[in-house]
Amino acid sequence: MEHRREALYEKGPVRPAHPAEKKVKPMPPPLKDVVIVGAGFAGLSAAKELAAAPVTVTIIDRQNHHLFQPLLYQVATAALTPAEIAMPIRHILQRQRNAEVLMDRVVGVDTKAQSVTTESGRAVPYDALVLATGARHSYFGKDQWAQHAPGLKTLSDAFGLREKILMAFENAEMVVEDDPEAAGRFQTFVVVGGGPTGVEMAGAIAELAHSVMRDFRRIDEARNRIILLEGGPRVLPAFTEDLSARARRDLGDLGVEVRTDTMVTDIAAGRVTTDQGEIAAETIVWAAGVQASPAGEWLGIPATNNGHVEVDATLRPAGFENIYVIGDTALHRTGGSALPGTAPVAKQMGTYVGRRLSKLARGEAPPHEFRYSDAGALATIGRNRAVADIFGLKVKGFAGWLLWGAAHIYFLIGFRNRLFVMLHWMWLYLTWQRGVRLIMHRDTEDEDKAP
Repeated sequence: MEHRREALYEKGPVRPAHPAEKKVKPMPPPLKDVVIVGAGFAGLSAAKELAAAPVTVTIIDRQNHHLFQPLLYQVATAALTPAEIAMPIRHILQRQRNAEVLMDRVVGVDTKAQSVTTESGRAVPYDALVLATGARHSYFGKDQWAQHAPGLKTLSDAFGLREKILMAFENAEMVVEDDPEAAGRFQTFVVVGGGPTGVEMAGAIAELAHSVMRDFRRIDEARNRIILLEGGPRVLPAFTEDLSARARRDLGDLGVEVRTDTMVTDIAAGRVTTDQGEIAAETIVWAAGVQASPAGEWLGIPATNNGHVEVDATLRPAGFENIYVIGDTALHRTGGSALPGTAPVAKQMGTYVGRRLSKLARGEAPPHEFRYSDAGALATIGRNRAVADIFGLKVKGFAGWLLWGAAHIYFLIGFRNRLFVMLHWMWLYLTWQRGVRLIMHRDTEDEDKAP
């Protein structure tokens, strides 16, 4: 792809400089082509902010949709459908005339030639590059655990986990009379990691396990076990101690066994080994860590152990004038501590970079350094149970649950998604019925035998 680069600055008549004249700082090069890698919260916010800028915006993502990850666990636990938390990127940006979308995977960045290399062989030129590539699961050097303890980052992850959870009940129903011990393993669910994702997942599995019991005839609800493992002294460590304690109590009311100060030492088929002993379980969910994208490798600069790239006050890595790293990939320190990898942080970073590039494209002074406005944090434990710390105001229980729901509906993209999620939640609240308890996978041998 080639773009004609036209100067944005009119040049006046050239005249010799007087020795007494002060040297004028050279004008920055023209900014015409902006490439954004990743269409998550950060990348999409940056693209939208550039809607009126005199630039061409190219968004590259390996998926064709933007995913609202905070509600992905509800797809995995049969509460929502994928279409309610995802939307095609092209549809989101259909009215933005200066934006074009490429569904491709980035494999490298040539900083000298100022181009992005993709898996399909494209070399996409840029005047400014925004890396908003997000994060993936981190197993802390034990990548072999992934096949037994899947994480939750994509719709494919959610589909796979939903089928694994639902099949666990089906398998328990089939073997409970002949092999009660095996049925116990199928009715045991282990969630590793006591952050917001782990807490919300454990609570959702507990509610799903309760709601499906009326449809089975042989298995006993009393044998369901949901175990949440956390290596630190408390769940939700980013929250205040009283909110953390409330979350733990709410999890206990749902029947979740919370084990803190418990380190996982090994994960294999059908078991989790910890420093406190072994747990037999067929369903294990990983929610303990993330690994940033290989942006540091692409740029040839050092990154942290988790792949994060440290950025300055303008969200640029050291040594790069026209490259920005934002979202989960960025390590930005403020007040001595790093900003968390959350949706609000990513959205604000994207908005800042988009605004900065828009002003630079017009030849205007860019905004001052990035400042994050922290509105607080929320986490839901289950039905009528949530904790929130909003602008210093602590909210728990039913009020916190309503606040959590309102915040998530507000941040969803598209009126249709907001409406459908709200209606789905109302139906689930009134009936306890999860309408997407569908197992889609069938073995090839079974397909061949099907009439």
